[in-house]
Amino acid sequence: MKIGIVVFPGSNCDYDCYYVLSQILKVEAVFLWHKDHDLQGVQAVVLPGGFSYGDYLRCGAIANFSPIMAEVRRFAQQGGPVLGICNGFQILTESKLLPGVLMRNKSLKFICDTPHLRVETKHSQFSKSYQVGQVLQIPIAHMEGNYFIEAEGLKRLEDNGQVVFRYVNATGEATAESNPNGALNNIAGIKNEQGNVVGMMPHPERVSEGILGSVDGIKVFESLLS
Repeated sequence: MKIGIVVFPGSNCDYDCYYVLSQILKVEAVFLWHKDHDLQGVQAVVLPGGFSYGDYLRCGAIANFSPIMAEVRRFAQQGGPVLGICNGFQILTESKLLPGVLMRNKSLKFICDTPHLRVETKHSQFSKSYQVGQVLQIPIAHMEGNYFIEAEGLKRLEDNGQVVFRYVNATGEATAESNPNGALNNIAGIKNEQGNVVGMMPHPERVSEGILGSVDGIKVFESLLS
């Protein structure tokens, strides 16, 4: 399998994702530059974390207009698997491949932490190797992780089972205290209706090898390969 990792000016988790895919999972991984007009025949795309274009205007707003995103949109609309992590999730909402927006954290402070997440569905390209209800610990590092969508859209997400990951406490309960950024319904990650596009604020690539202290994130990538 060949997987493309998009690199924007300001991306800083691109090599982390490359390492997990190429060195741990032993698949072919290539970098896709933001000015490219060609996906190089990849079978999946990862939009990594970072601060694309310095997060000017809004997080992910300028990246939405980069040439490569026209190709990513076309790829996703044809059913191609696309994963957006942190800033990548923000870019996916800006590009309308996922509904809703990511706003400033409720605390108005940058958050670096390792919250618990609960797996809400196996019906996505990036969660099918987990068990529904499984509790994970995957780190976050963001200023704009507060997921928001209008009431009708939120109901549609929940009714359609489009919430993939939810912030919870260690026993798996979604409480106000376990919500690090104020996201509606403790939402940490969602998918599109087809399940081929997933965005998540936590960083699975940072907990994908035992030497890092946890492998809770590796199945995000293994799900794609399975």
